[in-house]
Amino acid sequence: MRGPTRLPVGFKREDDKMLEKMQLANFAQVFWIMEESFPLDEYRPYEEQKSLLKESKYGIYILPDSKSGNIKAFISVWQFTDFTYIEHFAVARKYRSQGLGSLILGEIRQILACQICLEVELPENDMAERRIEFYKRNGFFLNEYPYLQPPISKGRNPLPLMIMTSQSPIPEDRFETIKTVLYQNVYKVDRL
Repeated sequence: MRGPTRLPVGFKREDDKMLEKMQLANFAQVFWIMEESFPLDEYRPYEEQKSLLKESKYGIYILPDSKSGNIKAFISVWQFTDFTYIEHFAVARKYRSQGLGSLILGEIRQILACQICLEVELPENDMAERRIEFYKRNGFFLNEYPYLQPPISKGRNPLPLMIMTSQSPIPEDRFETIKTVLYQNVYKVDRL
């Protein structure tokens, strides 16, 4: 008689979910990962970021470490009518280089089951190029349209970024629609 099939460490069976919706008690830990992972212009101050949890379209998924209770990674999303925007996605420093990023992206694509978009830095340095290649390996496409992320908060700077999308590259009219939705709902501006 055969025993259960063993999976590599970190992998789950298809019916086992790694991600779970974040509870408010975990927000401080998520914010700490955000602070260690993103430049200042790419996230809001603590209370402002926390207040997003009241937005019906916004949510955070976490990957908990069942042994320590720490959060290994998180992914924050805005769910709109016909696409989802990943605002932040980070793995805590001590859990990096374990293949978790690809596993999380695969699972979030199953959970959301729609086109997903995200912003990436311009491919002007090695780190930005590696990040873009990571997303490409995980089924995302770089769209070559000019895009300026509005300031994420008062006192923060606008950033020249690019939009990547799952499923396929997008035509310019779809890009403009996504940009308008992000500007109005995420950044609370009509245009720059």
